[in-house]
Parts: sequence; C-alpha cells; structure tokens
Amino acid sequence: MTVLRNKVGEQKLLKLFGRSSLILGLSGLVCILSASSFADFRKNQSTAFQNYKEESDRTFSEYLKSDWEAYFLKKPVSVYKEPKPRELYPAKNIILRDQGPRVDIQIKKQVPEVKEALDTPKIIVDKKDINFDFYGTPIALNIPQGMDKARFYPQTKEGVGNYFKTVALSPYEYLLTSIKNISDELNLNDWGKYMLIKKLSESIFTNEDESRLLSWFLFNKLGYSVRVGLTNSHVVVMHYSEKTIYSTPNYKIGAKKFYVLSDYTKQSAGKVFTYKQNYPQADKALDLAMGTLPRFADKKIEKTLNFSQYGKKYTIKYNYNKNLIDFMSTYPQADYETFFNAPLDASSYQDIAIELKKYINTKQASAALNFVLNFVQNAFKYELDSHQFGREKIMFAEETLFYDKSDCEDRAVLFSNLVKELFQIAVVGVKYKDHMATALYIPIQGDSVKVHSKKFIIADPTYKNASIGQSMPKYKKIKPESFIVLKP
Repeated sequence: MTVLRNKVGEQKLLKLFGRSSLILGLSGLVCILSASSFADFRKNQSTAFQNYKEESDRTFSEYLKSDWEAYFLKKPVSVYKEPKPRELYPAKNIILRDQGPRVDIQIKKQVPEVKEALDTPKIIVDKKDINFDFYGTPIALNIPQGMDKARFYPQTKEGVGNYFKTVALSPYEYLLTSIKNISDELNLNDWGKYMLIKKLSESIFTNEDESRLLSWFLFNKLGYSVRVGLTNSHVVVMHYSEKTIYSTPNYKIGAKKFYVLSDYTKQSAGKVFTYKQNYPQADKALDLAMGTLPRFADKKIEKTLNFSQYGKKYTIKYNYNKNLIDFMSTYPQADYETFFNAPLDASSYQDIAIELKKYINTKQASAALNFVLNFVQNAFKYELDSHQFGREKIMFAEETLFYDKSDCEDRAVLFSNLVKELFQIAVVGVKYKDHMATALYIPIQGDSVKVHSKKFIIADPTYKNASIGQSMPKYKKIKPESFIVLKP
C-alpha cells in the first residue's frame, strides 16, 4: 500500500474524492501477451506517472484505482402502464357548429441561412485525418498525437486507468475545441453532442470498448456527469439524466440515475462494477430537450399527404430534410415534454402552413381548428410502434409527417405543434394509462378536462373523424394520468 505524501495534493484529493481515496492499491498486470507485445504495451504505458497537464487528471487517475462497487440493473420504466389499443374505431361524423372569429393565418417567410464551412483547428500530428459524414455534414478531424495508442488492457479497472492515463497525456484539448466548434456551428443539443462524440470515437477506435472509453473521457472533459463501468470484461458507459429516459437500462449510483444508451449494453443485464465520484467539476446532466433544431445540411425530399373531410378530398405537399429525420430516428425515449416542445423544421412548417392556409383562411375558428384536426386524423394510418418499429418510439412532429403510420402520442405531438404555431392558442397533451390525446384552451362546448383550474376542450388526433370536443367513449369519464403543457 502507498500513501500520497504531498500535502497540497493530499488536500486536493481529500476535497475531491474523500479520505478513503488516499489509500491506493498497486495491482500488477496479468501477462497474457507475447514477450514482445507486452514490452510494447509497457513502453506505451511508461509515461503513466509523468506530470499531468491538470492536477484533476492525476487525482482522478489515482481515484480509479480504488475499490469499485457492484450496482444492479434497475428495471426500465415504460411510457405506458397499459398496452395501447391495437385497433381504433372511427367516430360518428358530427359537423361542428361554426364558432369564433374568422382566422387570418400569418406565416413568417423563411430567409435562407448562409452557412460557412466549419472552422476546425489545425493540428500538427503524424497521423492520418479521420473523416466521417455527420447527417449530411462532412467532418474532418485530426487525431491528437498518442491518443490512438490508448488501449483497454488488461480488461479490468486497471485497464480503464491505463487508457485514461494515455489519453490524458495526449494533446486532447484540440479535439475538445473541435467538438465545441462543431456543436456551436450545427446547433447541437446534448443528444447531438452524444452522437457526434460516438461517431468520432468509433472513427478513431475500431475496438468497441476503446471507443466507449474515449466517449467517456471526452464527456468528462466537457463537464458531464458520466460513469464507466465493467460487466463481463466489457465497458459500459452510463450518463446521468435528471429526467426519466424510458425503456432504457439504468443504474442508481448514490441518489442519481445513470442510463445506458448504447445498443450493445441494452442487450446486457445484471450488475455492473463502477465507482461513485464524478470527475472533478463534471456534474452536468445529459439533457435531451431540443427547443431548437440542429442545423444539418439540407437533403430535401418532397412528400404528398392525402386526406378527406366530410367526403371531400384534400392534398398537402411539403418538403422534409432527410438528414434531420435520420438524426431523430436515433433518439432514445425521452420525456414527453421533449417531443411536444421540439419545433417542426422551419421549411417543412412553412410548406404545410401555406397548404393549410389555402383551405382554412377566413373560416371561423372552430371550422379551421377542426380542419387541422381532421388532417392529422386522416392523413396517416394508425399503427402501434411495436408493430412498426419493434419497440415503443415517440416521434417528433417532423417524424410523424415523414412516416406513413403513427399512433396516438405521435399525432398528439404533431397536432399540438401545428395548433400552437398556426392559431397561437394554448394546448396540452392529455395522457391516459394507454392513450394520448390533446386539449385546447378555447371557448367551445364539448368534452373537457381541467388543467390548473382552466377548462380545456378535448381534441383527439387519433379518434378518426371526431370533431373538437369529442372524446373517445372509453375516456369520457376517466381522469387523465397527467398533462403535458407546451411552452409558449
């Protein structure tokens, strides 16, 4: 056993990680390689106790040697307590009485955004650049010298420590600057950064465990609370989230939940061995909110939506950005607020708003709202996510327009988005144990719910042919489980 003797370092270590971290075990490496390959490995690790560029790296590296604890998998939370109905029957066609003022839809003209090329830092290194496509945007970066020498060996916590030391001694700052610059240029939220770092790490390391370790290292350096753990001699990366991420494996470490987001670990179960403390000053939660959309390169594709109302047929044409759809398809099951409050792509919204305006402008408010409701009810086929995707998947409004099939919460997200933008009225999602509808703050008679003492009128985008104020018979007398309030 050994004890750190530098008093200043001791005080920092005590402050960062606690007194028990001062007692460090020295573990020997188990030689399973040939003599020459082991010698090469020792050579690559020979700088392990050189001076670190940051004291926090030294203290954290020492902390990783402490005993890791076993944590057991928590059962993923499902978004619905009961299965959603397999089939839904249409409503009796009731023509809504015209009420309210005549609408005058205002559509802001979109000004095309001029984008400059990404200004990535020039790094003088002796390694070949890495290049990958990031949802239509070409990314070209250089590998910081020595970073790609990092190895997860042995496949134990000592191997994690060895990997951390090698990467921490490389000029990784350039890579962090590049990640920040690209994130700003593309307006990436936390999930965008997650996908960027994932693709970057996989471009540097073909070994899955080593690419995950780089992701863990970079998120730590960016200030996020993230853990690396081991299960069956493989690496598990866990991200702290304050909000529930549904149907996703997670572990409770202290009072916080850490979620496993990679595909590989979703197939695993049971316990994981990891440590308790954050990397110094890395305490940010991963936030999946997407209040503004990323600025990906345009890959415009036109789509035509057909529907009918009261026997008359209508057509809506719009363009969508396939790069944006591809990004959204990677999203985990975040909380409902994330999906309800994410906007439509500005260009897609403008196309649809112009098309809808042709049919609803100058109509009375009730008729105009009902037309948009019938559009969402009838332009898509009803299909459960489990049948379409093999899993539960909440869609963003943009995705609901893209896919030909959707279920209740997807239509609720799209309808609420259109109503809020077109009519500037308050709308909420209405969540039942096995269904999702919406409700509008409007002075119309019909089935209603109370939200913060205010009366909201039911508008169900899944109840085919139903008018505003018509609730499905099953839910007329059932109290909703919760409400999703959209931001103004």
